[in-house]
Amino acid sequence: MESKTIRFIRGGELVSLGNVPPDRTLLEVLREDLSRTGTKEGCGEGDCGACTVVLGELEGEGIRYRAINSCIRLAHSIDGMALWTVEDLVADDGTLHPAQEAMVQCHGSQCGFCTPGFVMSLFGMYQNHVCRGEGISRELAQEELSGNLCRCTGYRPILDAAQKMAQLPAVRVDESALRTQLKRLAAASTAQAWSYLAPKTLPALLLARATHPDAQLVAGCTDVGLWVTKMHMRFGKVLDVTATQELRRIEPYDNHIAIGAAVTLTDAFDALVSERPQLKSFANRFAGLPTRNSGTLGGNVANGSPIGDSMPLLIALDAHVVLMSTRGHREMPLEDFYTGYRKNVLAPDEVLAWIKVPRPSPGEFLRAYKISKRYDDDISAVCLVVNMTLEGGSVTRVSIGAGGVAATPARAPRAESALRGKPWTADAAQQAADALRAEFQPISDMRASAAYRSQVLGNLMQRFWLESQGLAQINLENFKLQEAA
Repeated sequence: MESKTIRFIRGGELVSLGNVPPDRTLLEVLREDLSRTGTKEGCGEGDCGACTVVLGELEGEGIRYRAINSCIRLAHSIDGMALWTVEDLVADDGTLHPAQEAMVQCHGSQCGFCTPGFVMSLFGMYQNHVCRGEGISRELAQEELSGNLCRCTGYRPILDAAQKMAQLPAVRVDESALRTQLKRLAAASTAQAWSYLAPKTLPALLLARATHPDAQLVAGCTDVGLWVTKMHMRFGKVLDVTATQELRRIEPYDNHIAIGAAVTLTDAFDALVSERPQLKSFANRFAGLPTRNSGTLGGNVANGSPIGDSMPLLIALDAHVVLMSTRGHREMPLEDFYTGYRKNVLAPDEVLAWIKVPRPSPGEFLRAYKISKRYDDDISAVCLVVNMTLEGGSVTRVSIGAGGVAATPARAPRAESALRGKPWTADAAQQAADALRAEFQPISDMRASAAYRSQVLGNLMQRFWLESQGLAQINLENFKLQEAA
């Protein structure tokens, strides 16, 4: 199959690239084909942020800006978008963009290797906050820079730079002209005789899936990208769901919200947090912002990693998944989707299309716990989510999702049974903790030993008990950055 020509807007100009293999990363194209070497490769796995660039997409009558990791993003996925690299920010007369000037004035660069990535994340913040008349607090800066690592430990001046940008002379993107350019790209031919398939409608996606069951299915590529960069896997044909308009929507219903498989993790978590604000910290700790801006909830669920954080949460929320093909659709509880380590029930012609999440119930007490070596931008050693409803001091409803303790993300039916219908007491919490430790047999690996995981799993149930009794100071979530300044 022939490779589709990639077309995007950079620096106000149309860039067209032909003969790009379907599995070539955006970082490779930038550095090797376009000589944009300001974008660096640090880790090659979306962890350090040295490769950060910013994408712009049409959203209604506006433009949505997202900082993303180019090292694990497939180049074809940005077709039809706008792109900024660090070289694109400086004005024609040499004037630095506020994101750059603030780094200079605040002495935010040390060795300099990570600086272009930080600047691009700052540019994304500038477009999404400063250009909309919003200030940038210390907390917001820390949150949105969590996907950028400085190995010289120079975070304080970089956070200063984030807040400094709004005080500098404003620089605006000509969004009117850019909207016109993006609309022209969107109206161009979308014939699908290529090795990189990106159907724009659900029927076209299902037909492509049935016609090309051998194509590698991607949805954000934050994990498949690692197969390319770290495992050196090659894909002759790719089917990308992220252009499918129906699957980019979040649809509210009376009893649930339906999150399309192509909705980014950023937007999916925003929807969940809007109804359950207590999930805010948990959502922020799901990788860094650039990873959440690329990755999708459907991709994370379909990937099925036992240490993926979204699945224990969705299991505890009693979420269902909807699978679709040209033959029709079927629905099931999320925990029934998995059959083994990174294995699921998807047929070769099916796609995971929707995740249906029930609305909060009256009296719901929900907590999500992530245990990792590093607080920000790290993979869980153990994840536990408990969702409980009490009436008259007794447990009328409970659902528990666990990650990092089995071959798949899992429900904890034994612990649920130990609680359901019982008075909610310290003894009941202890019995549930014991049940949790008994029903899972975790493994030892580089993140934690089996014994540690088992112990922590039960300890988190004790923590849930303490929080249900009003104890708050045991949580890092209550730590405020300014209090340590």
